[in-house]
Amino acid sequence: MSHHLAPLAGLDIERHAGEHAPTEPPPKPSIGGTFQLDAAVIRALPIPETEVTEARKYGMSLWGHTAKVLAQLPSGEPKNYFLKMVSLESAGRLMIEGEFASLKAIHTVSPEFVPEPYAWGRCNQDLPETYFLLTEFREVGEQPPDPIKLTAGLADLHKRSVSPTGKFGFHKQTCHAYLPQMTNLWEESWSVLYQKQLAHLVKLHDERHADDALSEFQHVCRLTIEKVIPRLLEPLQSEGRSIKPCLVHGDLWDENTATDAETGEPFIFDAGSFYAHNEYDIGNWRSARHRLSNRVYVDNYKKHYPISEPENEWDDRNLLYSLTFDLGAALLIPGCNLRQV
Repeated sequence: MSHHLAPLAGLDIERHAGEHAPTEPPPKPSIGGTFQLDAAVIRALPIPETEVTEARKYGMSLWGHTAKVLAQLPSGEPKNYFLKMVSLESAGRLMIEGEFASLKAIHTVSPEFVPEPYAWGRCNQDLPETYFLLTEFREVGEQPPDPIKLTAGLADLHKRSVSPTGKFGFHKQTCHAYLPQMTNLWEESWSVLYQKQLAHLVKLHDERHADDALSEFQHVCRLTIEKVIPRLLEPLQSEGRSIKPCLVHGDLWDENTATDAETGEPFIFDAGSFYAHNEYDIGNWRSARHRLSNRVYVDNYKKHYPISEPENEWDDRNLLYSLTFDLGAALLIPGCNLRQV
């Protein structure tokens, strides 16, 4: 199955790509029936001689299956793990490997802000080709979390993260859902990297809609990439101004955030990270379809991380960054009209 041609059928469009923020909280993850564990998952448990006592379906994933693994450590102490499995052939491998690398990078900087990643790999079963991700289990509470706590944690991640090369990019290719992102490269210029990122998404769009008469859409995309991006992003790194490459989550919407039901602290997950302008993460909050579009989240983030100069172009940059997420949603969700926005 091509990851360019496989949007999820039967998706709740209003929940994931509607024009208004949902008034109800996201459905709470629930425990389901027995989940059959692949031998490769059992071998990947981080502490040798750990015994699995039970595995149950837990919550949902738009692109795979998720489970809660209950185990007993050699010391007799109980330990729970979170398991995600994806069967999208090579796209599944890219998703899982990229998410593992993203969680690992975030956990290194902010260990309380993300579940600890333990392992990823290919399942023993031959067909369908399936990959797994094993992490610390954290019980999902309120979604989205308290705006003050969530934005403080995000700003702290942005501030304390350090690009290993001093440049923008990442050491692995990561994904927005199953869409590969242009992240596995390093650029001195944030404007150049974002041009490549958006151009890559537009190419995926053109491949999907090769027969569509969308010349106006394609023309606007070309102008945005060639003219608008340099106009808005080059000033961030010119005339004595500079921005730090920050580790971003990469797809920070409502249901990739939660309050830890045990600690009451916010955490994030389902990351597709890279080193970017910190404001990039806030681009996903612009859309009215997200609960995070509530101004209290953006306003609190700005209190924790000052706006980049030119400050008066914040809103223009925010709109520009939102295009990545809207175009991604248009590619991922059948019936979504966001490419018309």
